[in-house]
Amino acid sequence: MYSREQLAQAFRSLGVGPGDVVMMHASVRAVGEIAGGPDEIHLALKDALSAEGTLVMYASCPSYVDEVGRGNLTPAQEAEVLEKLPPFDARTARAARDNGVLVEFLRTYPGSRVTDHVARFVAWGKHADHVCSPQPWDYAFGRGSALDRFAALDGRILLLGCDHDTVTFLHYVEHIADIPDKRVARFKVPVLENGRRVWKPMEEFDTSSSGVHANWPDRFFAKIVDAHLSASGNRGGRVGDAWCHLFSARALLEFARPVMERVARDAKAADDLDSYSLAPDAGPPKGRGEC
Repeated sequence: MYSREQLAQAFRSLGVGPGDVVMMHASVRAVGEIAGGPDEIHLALKDALSAEGTLVMYASCPSYVDEVGRGNLTPAQEAEVLEKLPPFDARTARAARDNGVLVEFLRTYPGSRVTDHVARFVAWGKHADHVCSPQPWDYAFGRGSALDRFAALDGRILLLGCDHDTVTFLHYVEHIADIPDKRVARFKVPVLENGRRVWKPMEEFDTSSSGVHANWPDRFFAKIVDAHLSASGNRGGRVGDAWCHLFSARALLEFARPVMERVARDAKAADDLDSYSLAPDAGPPKGRGEC
């Protein structure tokens, strides 16, 4: 069983320091048994960050809120969603289950802030209000987004025992990279306007599992992250039972953008990532898993 202080010390040993801006992806299950429950994870990280630091996580939205028009639902399903789904309220809506339970613990904890958008981020700390300031309605992972502000703050990404294919920041890279023939997703979301629920159109460069470009291989994000960790000699370390990595978002951007631009021109360029390999004791989880 791990205490809050043990976890905080492990975060410090990994490299988290006072005043850092950190975006975390986390598997609670991977950490092991925690005295006091899962909240102790984000509280321990806050201890390492101090009041001068900032913690960010990606919450997104509940099922079906951003599905109408994507082509994933049958006409009957879409009709039912259009009839029954309530307006999205960023302040009260639960986080997407695929993003793991810890972000919901953080979202509902006193002092947290959220972006007012279905591409919703949760933030705590010194720069929380800045991170959560208004973002574009369309293409909400690109310029002017919470991710754009996170990068400008020299943010760092923390992978806490989770699947490396889930790094949300790489959607920012996709949005700003010079990539031809990006897939565009167009859909509608339910919002409250003048006391009425309306279905408002929205679009983005496709962040779904199909990928923003036809040349993206399976688990492309994990391949990029693992190659970057290997190229930078980042062996990671343990927090509780979980193997973790902490790294610069800007450095990942500088590594990933040319990779994406090459693969968009030539799908075989993705094979170059296979030349990188993580150290045997620093391998990522093999399945998608909870994050």
